[in-house]
Amino acid sequence: MNSTTLATSRWGLPNICGSEAEISKVVKEERPVFLPYTNLDLKGVKAGFACALHMHQPTIPAGKQGELISNLQYMFEHPGEGDNHNANVFAWSYSRLGDFIPQLVAGGSNPRIMLDYSGNLLWGLEQMGREDILNNLKKITCDTTFWPYVEWLGTMWSHAVVPSTPIPDIKLHIQAWQHHFATIFGYDALARVKGFSPPEMHLPNHPDTLYEYIKALKDCGYRWLLVQEHSVERLDGTPLHHDDKYLPNLLLARNSQGETISITALIKTQGSDTKLVGQMQPYFEAKGRGRQKIGEIDVPCLVSQIADGENGGVMMNEFPRDFMRIWQEIPNQSEVVGINGTEYLELITAMGAKPEDYPVCQGVSQHKIWQKVNPETTVEQAIASIKAENPHFHMDGASWTNDLSWVKGYENVLAPMQELSVLFHQAYDSLVAQDPVIRQTENYQKALLYNLLAQTSCFRYWGQGMWTDYARAIIAQGKQALEALK
Repeated sequence: MNSTTLATSRWGLPNICGSEAEISKVVKEERPVFLPYTNLDLKGVKAGFACALHMHQPTIPAGKQGELISNLQYMFEHPGEGDNHNANVFAWSYSRLGDFIPQLVAGGSNPRIMLDYSGNLLWGLEQMGREDILNNLKKITCDTTFWPYVEWLGTMWSHAVVPSTPIPDIKLHIQAWQHHFATIFGYDALARVKGFSPPEMHLPNHPDTLYEYIKALKDCGYRWLLVQEHSVERLDGTPLHHDDKYLPNLLLARNSQGETISITALIKTQGSDTKLVGQMQPYFEAKGRGRQKIGEIDVPCLVSQIADGENGGVMMNEFPRDFMRIWQEIPNQSEVVGINGTEYLELITAMGAKPEDYPVCQGVSQHKIWQKVNPETTVEQAIASIKAENPHFHMDGASWTNDLSWVKGYENVLAPMQELSVLFHQAYDSLVAQDPVIRQTENYQKALLYNLLAQTSCFRYWGQGMWTDYARAIIAQGKQALEALK
C-alpha cells in the first residue's frame, strides 16, 4: 500500500531531491487512476461539483537561533501575537478530513474532496512531530477503503507564484513536491496525483513563462491544471463564454519561437472562495445546471472551486458543519454528484469526450501580443509596444484577485531572490548534467532547499517588514550554503 523506501528526511532536511529518475517513472504512468475504482455512473447525472482545499504554512527563519521552523510552530510558541491563538484550530484543519471522510463513508455517504498541501506545510508537520496529523492524512491517502474519495493535487513545493519564479526553478518546485510527497505517502499514492493546483491560483501570461510552465507540468506527469476564470481568455481575446466555464478547457501556450503546447484546464469560477467552499456553494450552483456538449458527446457539466482550508471563521466554523451535512443529504441516486477532477475527466473520456473538442483558452492578454507579433516584431517588442500604449498592461500573470501583486514594491526581495537562483544554477547545473547523483548529497539538498524557500509567496504578500526580512535572511543563508562549495 505504501511502496516507498525513501527516507522522509536527510541531514535534518526534507527529502526533496535525489530520486528524480525513479519518481519520473512513477508519475508518467498512463493508466487510469480513478476509473477502475469509482462508484459513479454519469448516465443519469446532470452536473457535478468539485471542491478543493488549499493548505499552507510558510517555513520561516524564526527558531530560537534563527533555525528554519514552520510558521505553525511559531504560532504555537507565540500565542499572544495576532491570531496565533488559533494555532490549534489550524492544526485541526490540516487533520480533520482524515476524520470526516471515514465517518461519511461509514454512514453510507459518497463524499469527494481534493487536497492541496504545500511542501512547506508537510515538512513543518514533520518538524513538529505531528504524526497524529500525518497519520490521519495517510489513512485517506493510502487506504483503499478511503482514497477513491480523496484526490491530492500537486503544487509548487515552497508555495512559489509561477509568474515571478525564475523559469529554471519552476520544474524544481514541481519535482520537489512530488519527491517529498512520495517520502510520506508512497509511490502508489504519488502515481494518483494527476491534477495541479498553482499557489495563489497564479497563472503566468508571458508566452515563454506559460510555455515552460505547461512543459514542466507535462514532463512531471500532470494531466490537468486548475485555472482561475479571469486568468485566461479565448484565442480572440474575449472572456470565457459562460457555459464553457463548466467544461474542461484546453489551455494553449505558444512561446516566442512559435512552439505550442497544451494541457487540460478545469476552470475555477470567480467568487468569495472560502465562503463558497466553506458553505458548499458549488453543490447548490451545480443543482441549477445541466448536461453540456463536448463535440457530439453529452456530458454532465462540472462546477469547480478551491479555497484556503484553514483561514477565517467560515473555514474554521461553518465548513465542518456544512461539509458533513451536505454529503449526508445528497441521495445515492442524485442528478447532482460530488466528483473529483481526475475522476471526472476519466469518466467523460470513457464516454467518448476528446480533449481536442474542449473549448480552447490562453493566458489573459496574450491576444494583444499575438496581434502585434510578425516576422519583423518579436514577442518582447510587442510587449514593449503595448506597454507604451497602455501603462497598466503587464505580464505579471493573474491570480485569486486583481488587486494584489507579487512583483510591485518587492524589488528588494526579488532581486536577491533572482541572484540566489542564478548562483544555485551556476554552481550545480553542469555538475548535475555530468552526474545526477550529486542531487543526493547534503550540499545540493541544502542549497536547493534555500533556493526554493526564498521564493515563497508569503514573503511578498504582507508588505515590507517582518516577512521581507524573513526572505532576506533565507537568501543570506542560501548564499552561505553555496559559499561552502568553494
